[in-house]
Amino acid sequence: MFGRPKIELPTPQTALPGREELMPLPPGHFVHGRSLQGPFPATCEQVLLGMGCFWGAERMFWQLPGVYSTAVGYAGGYTVNPTYEEVCSGATGHTEAVLVVYDTELIGLADVLATFWQGHDPTQGMRQGNDMGTQYRSAVYAYSDEQLMQAKASAAIFQDALDAAGYGKITSELGMATEFYYAEHYHQQYLAKVPNGYCGLGGTGVGCDLGALGVEA
Repeated sequence: MFGRPKIELPTPQTALPGREELMPLPPGHFVHGRSLQGPFPATCEQVLLGMGCFWGAERMFWQLPGVYSTAVGYAGGYTVNPTYEEVCSGATGHTEAVLVVYDTELIGLADVLATFWQGHDPTQGMRQGNDMGTQYRSAVYAYSDEQLMQAKASAAIFQDALDAAGYGKITSELGMATEFYYAEHYHQQYLAKVPNGYCGLGGTGVGCDLGALGVEA
C-alpha cells in the first residue's frame, strides 16, 4: 500500500474511506501565533495552493508580506480526514496543499499567484523534482469565481513565459476548492521548527509578471 509512488489518481469508489475524527491542530501559527483556521479578519481571503512538498511551499507564503496566516494540509481528493501516510499512498486523491490567507488591503492575489508560479515547476505532472506521486501535483483551488478566473489568466500569462524559455505545458489543476483537511500538527510550519529540514522545491527560473491581470497587489 505504501510502496511505489502512485502516478494515477483513484476514483471516488476506489479511494480510502477515511474517518470522522478531525485532525488536532496547534493553538496558533508557530511563527506569528495567529490562528490556522477561520474565522479570519473580514479583509482576508484564502486560496489553496499545491506545489510539491508542502513544507517548503508553506514557508514561501508565511514570509510573503501581507499574508495573514498559513497552514498545510490535503486538498483535491476524496478521503475524509486522511492521514499523511494515506495521502502518500496515492489512495486518497489528495495533493499536499498550503492554505494561504492573505489580507487584501496589503497584498493582491496576483502577488500570491506570482509566488506560486515562480516557486516550483508547474509542468511536471505527478511530481515535483525528486518527489514523485499524486500528492506532489501542482494545483490552485479557488474559493470564488473571481479567484478562479484570475488563476486561469495567470496560468496563461506564465505559460507564455515558459514557452519562451523552452519549457512544456502547465499541468496544474485549476478549479474550485473542495474540502481542505489540515495535516498533522508536526507538519504545520515545519521549516520554522526544523530550519535545516528537507525542502525539495525549485522553480524554473522563469519570471512571472502578472501586471497584465490588472489586479492591485
